[in-house]
Amino acid sequence: MSERLQPGDTAPAFTLPDADGNDVSLADHKGRKVIVYFYPRALTPGCTKQACDFTDNLDLLATAGYDVIGVSPDKPEKLAKFRDEENLKVTLVGDPDKKTLEAYGAFGEKKNYGKTVEGVIRSTIVVDENGKVEHAFYNVRATGHVAKIIKDLGI
Repeated sequence: MSERLQPGDTAPAFTLPDADGNDVSLADHKGRKVIVYFYPRALTPGCTKQACDFTDNLDLLATAGYDVIGVSPDKPEKLAKFRDEENLKVTLVGDPDKKTLEAYGAFGEKKNYGKTVEGVIRSTIVVDENGKVEHAFYNVRATGHVAKIIKDLGI
């Protein structure tokens, strides 16, 4: 089980391929706040709802100074299909080897329909302009989560 991040921790650096195969790094966003959210799998109902909620609120978040990056274990080809089918505007990156997921404490044992399984723990980490963790939300729900973040951040 990977360690969960706490406010004040330095957010682990990452460089991952986006839906078009281009590298996206946390360092590219230095000087802006970044909402990094981790979801289990593209093109599934809960993950689609969450990605659509982020897309619908992207302008509001951007105006408040936040960039949004969605991370899943999916390959770029699947992310491109997800983005195109759902008209997503949020940046999606793939972490097939799960190193970034593990570094953020977003991969490990979780309960799924009463069974303990290993997988992606739906999580959202808010990183400040200096690369420090501002908020760390684990085991979040796909539905209503974006509205809760907006409320918690006072946007």
